[in-house]
Amino acid sequence: MKITVIGGGSTYTPELIDGFARLGLPVEEIALVDPDTSRLAVIAPLAGRILARLGHPARVTATDDPDAGVDGADAVLLQLRVGGQGMRHIDETLPHDCGCIGQETTGVGGLAKALRTVPIVLDLAERIAKRAPAAWIVDFTNPVGIVTRALLDAGHRAVGLCNVAIGFQRTFADWLGVDHQRLSLEHVGLNHLTWERAVLLDGVDVMPQILAEHGSDLAARLHMPIEVVRRLGAIPSYYLRYYYAHDDALAEQLRGPSRAEQVAAMEAELLSAYADPALAEKPALLDRRGGAYYSEAAVQLVQALIADTGEVRVANVRNRGTLPFLPDDAVIEVPARIGAHGGVPLPVDRVEPLFAGLIAHVTAYEELALDAALRGGADRVATALLAHPLIGQADRAARLTDRLIAANRQYLWWA
Repeated sequence: MKITVIGGGSTYTPELIDGFARLGLPVEEIALVDPDTSRLAVIAPLAGRILARLGHPARVTATDDPDAGVDGADAVLLQLRVGGQGMRHIDETLPHDCGCIGQETTGVGGLAKALRTVPIVLDLAERIAKRAPAAWIVDFTNPVGIVTRALLDAGHRAVGLCNVAIGFQRTFADWLGVDHQRLSLEHVGLNHLTWERAVLLDGVDVMPQILAEHGSDLAARLHMPIEVVRRLGAIPSYYLRYYYAHDDALAEQLRGPSRAEQVAAMEAELLSAYADPALAEKPALLDRRGGAYYSEAAVQLVQALIADTGEVRVANVRNRGTLPFLPDDAVIEVPARIGAHGGVPLPVDRVEPLFAGLIAHVTAYEELALDAALRGGADRVATALLAHPLIGQADRAARLTDRLIAANRQYLWWA
């Protein structure tokens, strides 16, 4: 089996390699693809050392040529960031002057990232279709819901993946002192807009126990008062704080450095550590970089797709009537049965109006955001911004449109 990682120069990559090695995925070659050859020169040797230390026989190759990298691949993992942490910093700070949250996947920043990213991803997908037509594309690249829908609409074999669900599962298992395999989640929504409506331990809902015994821990994890969670009757993802506690989140952002600045500093330290030829494992600092458990989620998903196991995994897949208030071709994030056919969502109990309204609203925005990414134009950007529930005012959308285009002009094929 050959696995290609596009964005292989990411500081996340050792986490991914560690997962491949520890979980024993039968991989013969891991091809790292990245335009930044200086990063590849550091990360590829570390990847080889990690595999060797854990006794995995896969060889690591590295290239800045995506055609060569994807040639003959069985699965291609996308983890790219167009514009790097510099553009992420702009995504996170540009909206502040207009009183809007700055975040790389939500609101203005998420739209900017989609505009930069979708055309690049679709070009890569066409290369994959020519060089490895049977390969599955597993997308980690944010905004995952929009990018995955772009891939599926263009006819590519793709599934989107996020680490929110597996992160909750592992955290709850730790709190309860049980094997994580005994826990399953009633996870529903869109990428970065999800709720856990039940936490099932051997089929019994233990969410009331979690709220009673670990309410303060949960509130700290979510950066929201536990009373909000109790009112919802469900555990929201961290990203819901941008909706439920927008002003507090914005005030916090204005007080400190952007997440991009924090990550850039961590990346410099990580790359320095990675260059040490004695290092043969992922350093502890990588846990602070983010993306916990995403390597395990990736390995599980790739194995299910290629081996046609039919396992149930939380993934970003077509709606197909699962949420009847959304179009069938919308992309949702729910438990899905994964196999050679891709991902088929499992049935979902009726979604409460409190959640369904926001899901429908953001889905409409995502459709307009994808249209703007594909066809370009200031009018389409402004329309997408106007549709977003965190913006939604015409004068604000117009100001943000001008600023967004000016800041991203070098990455927009139509500007």
